[in-house]
Amino acid sequence: MAFGLRRQHRKYVKTVLIVEDEPLLAFDTEHILTEEDYGVVGVVDTVAEAVALLSGFAVDLVLADVRLSGSDGGIEVAREAHARGVPVLFVSGNCPIDARALAIGCLAKPYRPRDLLAALDAIDILLAGEVPRRLPRSLSLYPRTAAAGS
Repeated sequence: MAFGLRRQHRKYVKTVLIVEDEPLLAFDTEHILTEEDYGVVGVVDTVAEAVALLSGFAVDLVLADVRLSGSDGGIEVAREAHARGVPVLFVSGNCPIDARALAIGCLAKPYRPRDLLAALDAIDILLAGEVPRRLPRSLSLYPRTAAAGS
């Protein structure tokens, strides 16, 4: 494991869709996840591409930036994922309060690789019906009843 983190839970989140319009951040996120044996079904920067992948692949979690090319496209992606029962983790410098019903939480940018991985571990624990004991400071989890998959 390139990032030296011990993975304890990983039975619910295996495949991830990355929706990010900052190329370097998208590349880094994909690299971090593939190094930790997550399947990345795609790295896209538009709502249309994200919806196409959600329709064609099994996705366990969507990592969605809220702002895509100057619009709130990430919220639209979250709506589509939510309608399909796929949990969403917003990754944003500005976590949307009004879209909490569409996501399982928000990881504030900028974040470190270990915070991203710790956030995914926490989500996996949450999806297993348990309560995560430790969260990275940059992660906010939303009430379970509001998130997809609940």
